Amino acid sequence: MTTMKLIATATALALACLAGSAAAQDASLTANYGEIRLNAGFTPDPYIVNVQAGGSINGGNLPGSCAGYIAAAPDFEVTYSAGSFPLVFRTSSGADTTLIINGPDGRWYCDDDSYGDGDAEVRFNRPQSGTYDIWVGKFGSEGTAPARLIITETP
Repeated sequence: MTTMKLIATATALALACLAGSAAAQDASLTANYGEIRLNAGFTPDPYIVNVQAGGSINGGNLPGSCAGYIAAAPDFEVTYSAGSFPLVFRTSSGADTTLIINGPDGRWYCDDDSYGDGDAEVRFNRPQSGTYDIWVGKFGSEGTAPARLIITETP
C-alpha cells in the first residue's frame, strides 16, 4: 500500500510540474513590446518590432516542438483580420532565436532556424482572423539578446 501511495504522489507531482510549465506562458498578460491590429494588405510591409529575445522560462516545456528561453508574457501581440495573403512571422538577430506563437485557434506554433542560420520563421499560409501572441525566444540558455520581430505577408 505504501508503494501505491508513493507512485500516486510522484505522478501527481509530475503532472503538477508539467501543468505549471505550460501555464507559465500567459497570453492574457500585457505584451512586453506592445500590440497592433493589422488587416490583410497592411502597410508598411514588413512591420518590424525591436524586442529583447529570451527570458528565464524554458519554452521546450510547451506542447509541440518548441525551443528557446522566453518570458512569461508575450513579447508582442497581433490582432489580424485575414484575407487571401499568408501571414509570416520571422526573427532577425545576432543570437540564435526561436519563435513561439499561440494562434487564434489556441494551438502553439514553434520554430527554430527556418529563416536562416539562427533565425526563426512561422508561416500561416491560410491565416485565421484573431489574436496571435508571440514570444521571441533565445536558444540554448537563459538571458536576453537584441532581436527584431518581422511581420509580413510577402515571401
